[in-house]
Amino acid sequence: MKILLIYPRNPDTFWSFKHVLKFVSKKAAFPPLGLLTVAAMLPPAWNLKLIDLNASDLHDDDLRQVDYVLLSGMIVHKQSVHEVAARCARLGKTVIAGGPLFTTGHQNFPEISHFVLGEAEDIVGQLVADMERGAVQPAYRAVGWPDVRKTPVPRWDLIRMSNYVTMPVQFSRGCPFTCEFCDIVIMNGHVPRTKDPAQVVRELEALRVAGWKDMVFVVDDNFIGNRKRTREMLGALIEWRRYAASTMGFLTEASVNLADHEDLCDLMVEAGFKKVFLGIETPSNSGLLECGKTQNSKRDLADAVQTLQRSGLEVMGGFIVGFDSDPPDIFARQFEFIQRTGVVTAMVGMLTALPQTVLYKRLAREGRLLTETCGNNTDAAINFVTHLDREFIISEYKELMRKLYAPRHYYRRIRTFLRTLETRGPTMRMSFSDLRAFLKSLWLLGVWHRGRRAYWGMFWWTLLSRPRKFQAAMELSILGHHYRRIANAL
Repeated sequence: MKILLIYPRNPDTFWSFKHVLKFVSKKAAFPPLGLLTVAAMLPPAWNLKLIDLNASDLHDDDLRQVDYVLLSGMIVHKQSVHEVAARCARLGKTVIAGGPLFTTGHQNFPEISHFVLGEAEDIVGQLVADMERGAVQPAYRAVGWPDVRKTPVPRWDLIRMSNYVTMPVQFSRGCPFTCEFCDIVIMNGHVPRTKDPAQVVRELEALRVAGWKDMVFVVDDNFIGNRKRTREMLGALIEWRRYAASTMGFLTEASVNLADHEDLCDLMVEAGFKKVFLGIETPSNSGLLECGKTQNSKRDLADAVQTLQRSGLEVMGGFIVGFDSDPPDIFARQFEFIQRTGVVTAMVGMLTALPQTVLYKRLAREGRLLTETCGNNTDAAINFVTHLDREFIISEYKELMRKLYAPRHYYRRIRTFLRTLETRGPTMRMSFSDLRAFLKSLWLLGVWHRGRRAYWGMFWWTLLSRPRKFQAAMELSILGHHYRRIANAL
């Protein structure tokens, strides 16, 4: 059986990092972990090929030679998925589609006849049997939540690792919190399910043996959803780093209450974690209560951010504007909070009603839904009727993003962060691509682009007063180039 696995092309978004890929001579930020994992569930005798449209082109000959096409994607990939499906239809190829995009919105793809809805572990056996006898069903729907301890090591051999900036692994699925706007619990449930620590170590060892030495994104919905299991995994990870002499660094996503657990922070830093993404959302307590984010509403969010920075972790933050309770000055308040706390990577998006979420259902009952989401919450589009004037929100949002990523504000935020950050944990190696990116930044950011005066001010300040943090400062400077391009294009 010949199978072609296809991952759609990423649009230009905040998280695509399109405008920094040339700095490091890479083609994409991350490979498609979902498809690589599904590939490992298929029979070893099958002939598999994976094409990530962000790293290589899809040719008609690739399609002609296969029996089935397995297609995955997220909401943001809608347009690319329609294009791929049309090409497959033209050549008479059967498409089987799965992943977040289809789990919550398969009805939007009438041109695709077969779907895997939900997590694949417990249904892939039936799918394989049906593929082998040529009788694929219209839909395979997961019932309940599979045991992720049975999930195999991804098929890293199907990609060229040198095309990517970061490798993804997964430790857990699910989140114990109930945020109105979030679709995680729809797809992965409330009760976090974790892999065994030894299982995660096997995945990392497979990456190391394959030659990977750089950053790894632990793509959990909430890394500390089950703190007991997280502590066990971190202990195993620390031990593995010691005997394997690994140079990998890690980043992940967690809830703000990570700041309440000093021991967890210490273990993460010792294990090599450098960054953590937090859903901070808003400094407005009424906004937090409105969306059910009670884990954020009962604390000093600025103090939580700075606690994590002092522990040695860079905090990347998610922020939202557009809540019903937002006052007109919410944009100024968001800007002040982000600047004051030194959240350098601040992904500010407009509230979006994602399919099947509590927010989506509430707005539908209220007759306020306007359209389906495009999946890109920095798209300056709102898919529901707002309480504040719609045009006011869009205008102020665009201004907020441009202001946040204007060079003088952005480099000032880097300084604020570096003043708080405690440099701890294993030292990350500087790769050849890192050095090349640094040299390119000297010309592009230091000579060619506007903002060069702010760049050199931050450059010399860091080099002279915070030399151990110079590599972090240069990485953030380069990332700022991408964020600025996204903000200015709004």
